[in-house]
Amino acid sequence: MDPFAIPSAFTTTFTLEYGVSEVDMRRLYENAKRDQWNATRDIPWADAPSPDGRVIADELIDVYGSPLWDRLPEADRVALNRHIAAWRLSVLMHGEQGAMLACSQMVDIVRGADAKFFQATQVVDEARHNEVLHRYMALRLDGESYPLAGNVKEIFDTLLGTGAWYLKTIGLQLVAETFAVSLFRMLAESSKDAILCQVCRRILQDEARHMGFGMLSLPAVVAEASAAERREMEDFAVWALNRTLRGIFPLAAYEEMGFNQNEIDTIRRFRRERAAGGEETAFRKFFRRDLHQGLVRNLSKVGVLSKRIAPDLEALGISLAAA
Repeated sequence: MDPFAIPSAFTTTFTLEYGVSEVDMRRLYENAKRDQWNATRDIPWADAPSPDGRVIADELIDVYGSPLWDRLPEADRVALNRHIAAWRLSVLMHGEQGAMLACSQMVDIVRGADAKFFQATQVVDEARHNEVLHRYMALRLDGESYPLAGNVKEIFDTLLGTGAWYLKTIGLQLVAETFAVSLFRMLAESSKDAILCQVCRRILQDEARHMGFGMLSLPAVVAEASAAERREMEDFAVWALNRTLRGIFPLAAYEEMGFNQNEIDTIRRFRRERAAGGEETAFRKFFRRDLHQGLVRNLSKVGVLSKRIAPDLEALGISLAAA
């Protein structure tokens, strides 16, 4: 896959005061130093895979439980499981690189040594996440991966193009990271490969700190913002939520398995109807509840969630009472 350029413009702040000015932020930095791990050393890559070759729970596959699934021979079910796993992990892997690039910009943009120090640790964290996911797919999925999805590219085109650190933080730490945390948590609990469970749990250690940056840095900015600035932050959160929550369908994986367009349309319809009827699998219900509660809780804490954008959230299936 060829690299591509994203134009950006922002002002770099050179800080000359290096003492502690934000105690909680400095503590977050200290925790990040303490909790570093090594993807080469700390993951037992030589451990055996699952006996049947599955990577994720079949219940996480959209077609699972449908007549189309029932007609698939066992070998095709296992192959589809691996393709869907590769697609999901590819989305996460590309997202981790986008987060690494965004945080490298944040080191330039944020003010104060405490925030800069912490953002520098997040650059390292995101690089490690990108590395460990790529290594997992190389070693456990025969190197299979999928290109950058259109909605993910659009998110990072915008996040990397804006010079406002607080918009980057809303889009990355509060929206994208909350989505990633819920997905990694579901994979850690449900995956059939013990190595993937360990990879996800390691990543989750870091993601909790990353979300902590937004919790510490944004409330004061939101509280001091003008009405126009508040609207900008709220609208940016809605935009990020739409791009993150819509269009998450592993089309390329189904196409690679030979499903035709009519069958893919049937799978999409089956997924919608099952969700609307409350008939999703336990893992999917857990993911949706965890994600929605996390989004409402975190956006509320920093002051970005308002009654004005409640209809936009309801359109995405998110209730303000979710937390």
